[in-house]
Amino acid sequence: MDMEFEGTDMINENGDAPESEQGPEDGLLSQDQQELSERVSSLEKRVRDHENEIVCLKGTLADVTRRLSHLETAKPPSSTNILPSRPIPKSSGRRTMGGIERPKSQIILESASFTARTPASPRQTPRGASASTMKKWGSTEETRASAGKTPRPSSAQLNHAKRSTSIGTLPLLKPALTKGIKEPTWNSEDKYIRMHLKGRPVPLYAPTNIEDEGKYDVKAPQNPPAEQLKLEWVYGYRGRDCRSNLYTIATGEVIYFSAAVVVLHNFEEQTQRHYTEHTDDIKCLAIHPDQVKVATGQVAGHERKEGKPHVRVWESINLTTLHVIGEAEFQRGVCCVSFSPVNGKQLLAVDESNDHVLSVWDVSQDKKHSKITDSKSSGDPVTQCEFHPKEENQIVCCGKSQITFWTLEGKKLDKKAGIFGKYEKAKIMICFCFTENGDVVSGDSSGNIFVWEKGTNKITKAVPTAHDGGVFSICCTRDGTILSGGGKDRKIIAWDAEFQKTGVENEIPEEFGAVRMISQGPGNMILVGTIRNCILQGNMDLNFTPVVEGHKDELWGLDVSTSQHQFLTCGYDRHLYLWDAQSRSVVWRKEISDAAHCCCIHPSLEIAAVGLQTGKWLALDLNTHEIIAVHTEGKEQTECIQFSPDGKMLAVGNRDNYIYVYEVSDDGKKFHRVGRCSGHSSFVTHIDWSEDGEILRSNSGDYEILYWRPKTCKQETSKDDVRNRVWATQNCTLSFQAVGVWPDDADGTDINNCSVSHDKKLLVSADDFGKVNLYEYPSIQPKATGHSYQAHSSHVTMAKFLCDDSRVISTGGKDMAVMQWQVVA
Repeated sequence: MDMEFEGTDMINENGDAPESEQGPEDGLLSQDQQELSERVSSLEKRVRDHENEIVCLKGTLADVTRRLSHLETAKPPSSTNILPSRPIPKSSGRRTMGGIERPKSQIILESASFTARTPASPRQTPRGASASTMKKWGSTEETRASAGKTPRPSSAQLNHAKRSTSIGTLPLLKPALTKGIKEPTWNSEDKYIRMHLKGRPVPLYAPTNIEDEGKYDVKAPQNPPAEQLKLEWVYGYRGRDCRSNLYTIATGEVIYFSAAVVVLHNFEEQTQRHYTEHTDDIKCLAIHPDQVKVATGQVAGHERKEGKPHVRVWESINLTTLHVIGEAEFQRGVCCVSFSPVNGKQLLAVDESNDHVLSVWDVSQDKKHSKITDSKSSGDPVTQCEFHPKEENQIVCCGKSQITFWTLEGKKLDKKAGIFGKYEKAKIMICFCFTENGDVVSGDSSGNIFVWEKGTNKITKAVPTAHDGGVFSICCTRDGTILSGGGKDRKIIAWDAEFQKTGVENEIPEEFGAVRMISQGPGNMILVGTIRNCILQGNMDLNFTPVVEGHKDELWGLDVSTSQHQFLTCGYDRHLYLWDAQSRSVVWRKEISDAAHCCCIHPSLEIAAVGLQTGKWLALDLNTHEIIAVHTEGKEQTECIQFSPDGKMLAVGNRDNYIYVYEVSDDGKKFHRVGRCSGHSSFVTHIDWSEDGEILRSNSGDYEILYWRPKTCKQETSKDDVRNRVWATQNCTLSFQAVGVWPDDADGTDINNCSVSHDKKLLVSADDFGKVNLYEYPSIQPKATGHSYQAHSSHVTMAKFLCDDSRVISTGGKDMAVMQWQVVA
């Protein structure tokens, strides 16, 4: 999704940001076809499931064809020291299947060894499956909003997510095997584990000394490490598709959310606290009149019970939950919440069902709550809904083609639609606020501001085309000034009580995007959340400066500096960010020409390599931020990129099934292509170098594990030449040292990444269920347990240790969040 504004051609007919910049709260017209989109998404998901099965079948068929071809042209070698892509079980005599003798050729095939692979067969990646579509899901909301782009999780995934520990420091326990799932087996003669992914056997060869201290038991447990992770910092803010999500509370902290975490951020002291009880995307936030209690609503999550859409009411001093509301009531998600004024004894919520049901709840007693009433709100999206602060039991609601005024009488809700009279009815009524005298001030998608007098549903004053484009936010400050924020023009305009311009305006820099929300900050400061996931701070007389920054689109690339507490991220928003983990700030940012998917920092030089979606990769000077080299390898996405331990070579894994190897010279300014490693029958997913730089290890999309001699780009087929190697990194999720990170019912894409600490004691993994998991290293037992941590709301794409192993950095895919975890003993 491209989040950039490029002049007026990127603005729709209503003057708002394009649909890719907007969420459902901005009244996406595509919501009119919600049910159709869901059906299409379901069908496309089934098609992709079949395509993935075809990938595995094609890979197996290609393997069989190569092996048959070899048998026809050469005698089987007598040595058993050959490394196949899958271990071949020894057989004696003729076998039968179901009482029927199998063909002789099939028996020969299963008992024969083979040498080096022939060049790879044509690309086996499903047509139309981009990097993002190969991931099964983002968030539930994202799946609905972009039907067919990100398939929903399978039932097996949901079952696994339900069984896994979701929060905090509890151990991650592997579920008991269910019927039809094959247990991992151990071959004591050749010393390998055979695990199965989607029914396909995958051999993981162990070091030859694995049983020197005793017999290896594949069913033995492995305890979690003594170390644990604690969420320390969240980089980013969800402004892309959410509003009413930026406030200041009694403690002086600014409260907002990103992914499944509510952040309480003290800008002056540069500290954060986190409420982490949610299980998926948070969509809305409200502050209690006492400025201590908080209500937050989320979308449907990954887990059957805890993952249902609900509202949590919690206390911001000690972060304890007081109420969990609506788990059996809400559908899809909760888009609006609001406390009643004065005492805050009532809470309203609007869900994202087809009828956008408005419900009111009694939350006057701690730990007890009850529903007072509910009513169908609108068949169109609702962008904002709040209790009126000056009129008891009055509620104002706005959205697509509507602004409505509700009255709560006992257990009944009565609705009056706003009357526009001589004024043209807005396509989308985006936002509103309340003045000191109780009037309602609304902003719409055409840039108009309307004033609705207290106690009426009629317009009493209008400011046509107050903004060039939609009015995205309106705020009444402590001194009574009205501030309006524009989408297309990115301006913040000050208005007096008579809605005349005061002459004070401010424009948000284009690099931070349009205004999403304006809020009164600490003291006289004004806070501005933007659609590019940034928070700015300032006042109308001075420029606004960023205090929170983040990526604006799906995030995949991450690597850490080998000598400093810094890390580099890149994503589909075409931006590179270098972050400092100690100051918890952005060192620099740079926009590049194409969406980026992976990156790697040189082990000794101040350069980085970045892989792009277009098949290009580029080298970047980390000091000057200048691009020093650009190379193109085909037209498909660069999946992974890795420097050798000595920095003299670079391996580039591509979606075209090849690994391209380069020599690095002239202090990282020149890259000479050595050759191309050919042998995978599907796209390359991960690459590791041995510590001596003599061997490359790679994984592919059809669960192959191959080894290479990088200087010649030839495949290494002798298992004894690779099984005892010491590896500089542990990026490959399919390896004996990382077998413990896989759940028993894994489908091969559940684990996106793993990484070992520099002292080789801990292993961290990033999975498709929004969790960061910590294990002992090496994790050599399939029954290994670890610690699991929930904070991301989308698939976690990458997790890595900082240079001194004191922190872990993780990146979320669709949630676009970067999170920093402290390693604690």
